[in-house]
Amino acid sequence: MLGEEWYWAAWVVWLLFFARSVWRAPWGRLKDSEQLNLWLGMIVLLTLIWSLKAGVKPGLGFHLLGATVFTLSCGPHLAFIGLSLVTVGITLNGAGGPLAFAANALLLGGLGVTFSQLFYRFLSPLLPRHFFVYIFVNGFFGSALTIIGVGFSVTLFLAVAGVYEWEYLISEYFPYFFLLAFSEAWLSGMVMTLFVVYRPNWVITFDDSRYLADK
Repeated sequence: MLGEEWYWAAWVVWLLFFARSVWRAPWGRLKDSEQLNLWLGMIVLLTLIWSLKAGVKPGLGFHLLGATVFTLSCGPHLAFIGLSLVTVGITLNGAGGPLAFAANALLLGGLGVTFSQLFYRFLSPLLPRHFFVYIFVNGFFGSALTIIGVGFSVTLFLAVAGVYEWEYLISEYFPYFFLLAFSEAWLSGMVMTLFVVYRPNWVITFDDSRYLADK
């Protein structure tokens, strides 16, 4: 639904960010079979979740992201690479044409990881170092803000690209992301709680000495 210039520009930007993530990703973490299985399992699970989507008009679909859980667990670079592979999966499943792959990977995966990492880096130094603060702020609140941020960014992008009118998008499309934010927050918070309680080594951003010691 975009002009070809938008698609090719998205490919250039995606290739730059993808190459950067491949260069900077902590690949040594995946030498542990448990961590590798976690990373691959999240890719498979999110491919299924992204395939279950709703929409109001062609090009105006929405679904749960899971970007916050992926980012908090594996770090931003492995998360972006993983979500790009998720986008490959839904593209092969017919959710979008090959030309639109880079745009989808950037708008959903790239922005999802970016917002998740920004909220984590900004909020963590400002709040008490406590287990429940980590869960509720990063797992619940951060994931809700992330999907709202992604929704607004996609809405703005579609308006600038001339796909739909801004008035229609902001009134008939963007509000659904507030409803989706509740589900995203609940599921992400629940998953992060299970991870840090039973498998804290799965979460790269969680440190026992920081959030549990002397509490």
